[in-house]
Amino acid sequence: MFTIAEQKGERTMEKDVLIKVSNLDLHYGDNHVLKDIHLEIVRNNVTALIGPSGCGKSSFLRCINRMNDFIRGAKVTGEIIIEDMNIYSRSTDVISLRRDVGMVFQKPNPFPMSIYDNVAYGPRLHGMKNRTKLDEIVENSIKGAALWDEVKDKLNSSGLGLSGGQQQRLCIARAIATNPDVVLMDEPTSALDPLATAKIEELIRQLKEDYTVVIVTHNMQQAARISDYTAFFLLGDLVEYGQTSKIFTSPKDKRTEDYITGRFG
Repeated sequence: MFTIAEQKGERTMEKDVLIKVSNLDLHYGDNHVLKDIHLEIVRNNVTALIGPSGCGKSSFLRCINRMNDFIRGAKVTGEIIIEDMNIYSRSTDVISLRRDVGMVFQKPNPFPMSIYDNVAYGPRLHGMKNRTKLDEIVENSIKGAALWDEVKDKLNSSGLGLSGGQQQRLCIARAIATNPDVVLMDEPTSALDPLATAKIEELIRQLKEDYTVVIVTHNMQQAARISDYTAFFLLGDLVEYGQTSKIFTSPKDKRTEDYITGRFG
């Protein structure tokens, strides 16, 4: 277990680090996308990744569950350790990794199947066949995504028939159905209206009780509202990382201050 020691006056608080990133570089062909990233992500907290478009934050997010493996010409060096496992080790079972590191994308992407089958898809993929157990997983996951009261009487209806905000919560239910350690979210509210966005933000605050959440967002107010830690990326570099309250009130790097105050980006 890794820990971050934070000085608060005379007190020292130990933070439980779930993900430790060291010497991480990412290339897409000749394009050097991420440059020597060092970062420790704290368990059961929300970590926001901020920065202008093209700065590498979504690429970094995809490194955590090795989705960059699908991109031709992608090359990753360095280490990402989750618990005690280097996920870029040759011995890593990538299918198991993606079970333990769930993903929610920018636009809701429910499968063209029933609400029930959307949520049951992951557990079935990993060998769950017991219908009673599946029923329990589906119900608990949909409740965990704060969607149960809205869909409990239409579980056999298509997930595509839900509103945009409901579809995104369905995708969150699908992501947590495999009981992951980490939930990654890539701008999960950018396609939603303000009311649906507020529901997702409240849900994210609840999810950190059971999961470690890493979220990419372009919305500075959103990062300030929902995250415990914030990492600012710029041109592939991690410029600054720390507690959100400190990043937004007393950033150490002028580039961070310029970005969060809207001088660029």
